[in-house]
Amino acid sequence: MPLDDERPAPPQQPTGAGSGGLAELLRLEAAPPGRFRAGPRSAVPGPAFGGAVAAQALLAAGRTVPPERAVHSIHGHFLRPGDVTAPTDFSVTPVRDGGSYSTRSVVAEQHGAAVFALTASFHVTEEGWAHQLPQLDAPAPEELPTLEEVADASEGPAREWLRWLAQRHPFDIRFAGDSPRLAAARGERRPPLQQFWLRSRTPVPDEPLAHGCGITYASDMLLLGTALTPHGTMIGEPGVAAASLDHAVWFHEPARIDQWLLFDQESSWAGRGRTLCRGRLFDRAGRLVATVAQEGMLRRRFR
Repeated sequence: MPLDDERPAPPQQPTGAGSGGLAELLRLEAAPPGRFRAGPRSAVPGPAFGGAVAAQALLAAGRTVPPERAVHSIHGHFLRPGDVTAPTDFSVTPVRDGGSYSTRSVVAEQHGAAVFALTASFHVTEEGWAHQLPQLDAPAPEELPTLEEVADASEGPAREWLRWLAQRHPFDIRFAGDSPRLAAARGERRPPLQQFWLRSRTPVPDEPLAHGCGITYASDMLLLGTALTPHGTMIGEPGVAAASLDHAVWFHEPARIDQWLLFDQESSWAGRGRTLCRGRLFDRAGRLVATVAQEGMLRRRFR
């Protein structure tokens, strides 16, 4: 699915979660058993945000398993561009229901063609050995400026992008340091690393599945762009072609998407027209709540 989380859309085009935030996005109409439908998200043509489709696919899968089984992993493939003006149909296939785990396969379709495929696994909560190696290392979100404040202090395309980003997604986003995209706009090369805090701008119901869907949405934000920071360019430039190919999230600890989470991102490799990006999400207490991996297409365009 073409990556569009870093490329400004036409004005007044809410191609992410829409003006109603996550609550509006996470509304599915149940059809025959195992089938769900999400309505269009905009009247203005444009590409759908991949994280939004993945979040809805997880919601559809979760509606078919007992509530005591929480999602612990998803693996998805972006197959075709999504259309925000069209409804999306989700077909859920029960793959297995075991004593502790349930697995579901989901296909999202628009205009009669598959646009996204997801495998989701759910697990009954258990006690077991526990350890955590990665540690939270970032300033507190209250110490960091909002996107609007950074935009007011910026000029030209940087200001336009920051204001667009603030409207694009239903999250309060605060970069821990200078955004690599802004550095690239100045012609600077940076290591393929990025950190930002995020939380839903609106409250999310007290349902673990809803928060897992919100984390799934957020897990696709700005991740692929980290791969371009060592090369001094960015997604949306004429010489860059980028798209998400496959995406995985492992959910480690319960977390709320309407409370601050730090998204620590890196690109560990790029070559042969592809890249691998990884991310870790921490809560305020420093718990590692989710790990993300994404492979993307990353090509040079030669005129």
